[in-house]
Amino acid sequence: MTQTPDIATTRPGTQPSVSALLFSAYRAMESRIFGALRQAGYGDVTPAQGRVFRVIGPDGSRLTDIAQAARVTKQTAGFLVDQLIRAGYVVRVPDPADARARLIKIAPKGSAVIPIGAAVVAGVEAEWAALLGQERMQMLRETLQLLFEATDTPPALHRHQEAAVDDIVVA
Repeated sequence: MTQTPDIATTRPGTQPSVSALLFSAYRAMESRIFGALRQAGYGDVTPAQGRVFRVIGPDGSRLTDIAQAARVTKQTAGFLVDQLIRAGYVVRVPDPADARARLIKIAPKGSAVIPIGAAVVAGVEAEWAALLGQERMQMLRETLQLLFEATDTPPALHRHQEAAVDDIVVA
């Protein structure tokens, strides 16, 4: 079987970048999740919608918070939330803390897809642990958690984390 060369590996003698490797694993997981959702009858949800859906809090979230957590513009988040509302995965309700604000909450149809996705994630992670071994899987998780904390926080927090990140030593 012939593989299409990855942009990161087209130069002779180069290895894929770490970001290309992370993206590949992410896309493999995403493909498995959305395949399972299609098989379960939820083929109308897209990966873009899923990225917004996954950041909605258990008690609902404001659109601005969803946009920030999903790292998209408020307009993009609004567009995707509107699609999810039309498909029945989420609902817009008044915010009990602020009568002027609205919350986006998971609807019953949305609640039904969560365990499907969670089961796929657990299964894939179990496959990866079997491949890597428990110790390497735990090291991978801890390393990725450090990267997450260093890169997925508001910019103001990065200044406070720089010293801690600089102290990380990889053996």
